[in-house]
Amino acid sequence: MGTDNKTWVREFILLGLSSDWDMQVFLFVLFLVMYMVTVLGNFLIILLIRLDSQLHTPMYFFLTNLSLVDVSYATSIIPQMLVHLLAAHKAIPFVSCAAQLFSSLGLGGIEFVLLAVMAYDRYVAVCDPLRYSVIMHGGLCTRLAITSWVSGSVNSLIHTAITFQLPMCKNKYIDHISCEILAVVRLACVDTSSNKIIIMVSSIALLMTPFCLVLLSYIQIISTILKIRSTEGRKKAFHTCASHLTVVVLCYGMAIFTYIQPRSSPSVLQEKLISLFYAVLTPMLNPMIYSVRNKEVKGAWQKLLGQFSGITSKLDES
Repeated sequence: MGTDNKTWVREFILLGLSSDWDMQVFLFVLFLVMYMVTVLGNFLIILLIRLDSQLHTPMYFFLTNLSLVDVSYATSIIPQMLVHLLAAHKAIPFVSCAAQLFSSLGLGGIEFVLLAVMAYDRYVAVCDPLRYSVIMHGGLCTRLAITSWVSGSVNSLIHTAITFQLPMCKNKYIDHISCEILAVVRLACVDTSSNKIIIMVSSIALLMTPFCLVLLSYIQIISTILKIRSTEGRKKAFHTCASHLTVVVLCYGMAIFTYIQPRSSPSVLQEKLISLFYAVLTPMLNPMIYSVRNKEVKGAWQKLLGQFSGITSKLDES
């Protein structure tokens, strides 16, 4: 009997956000619109950086990577969630669940490391501007980007392998919007203390370590900005970092709240809302933040739109 109970299920049932049909239709329309805005916004940022030679700098190279991560993260969760909102049977196969956990966890880790890399880039730009081009050369930028992708992917691979080796005792109902690691671990019919410790350790390594590096970078940046005598100089230096700092506060704040809690764990509802924040809201907001708060990006948009208007006028005249 014990051996029969401790088995792997073939599929999981995602309970989602609501069982009310009208609410599910409303959420489907809302999330579909937000997903389309996310994909369009991030690809436009990537296209803009590609087309404008003035944006071929380390900062925008890392921003391209961030946009790729954001649109990939949203794609790993939202399409499946949209299908389930209108489906009667909200099942996800075992393999698909594992793939979703690997993708979302890996891309989340990549983003945290990437934000730390971008903080270092801003540190060099503000604190050592004369040597910026020498320090942040193409080779270093490429290695830092590869490190971000590899570290997040390896961490996710380890967690996915460990999590899906747990016997589920035929438990298949995941009270979540996706195959999130904490929700899947809760299904196990064995002691999961070691899994939770591993999650905590990796959170410290891949979340708190980059966060501390970001914090140290901004302590140095703020210290340097305060030493600038002219008000205009201080304002210019601050605007150099404002967009990145806004994204950092959004991303790290929620993650620390979710995974670094020594005495308590977030409720199931909190976990769902936090997952929605990362899958739906953050990927949509990031390109907006970098467009609205960044003079170089706004200038590039105006230049591109001006060129497009010129081409359109010539076509109309001919």
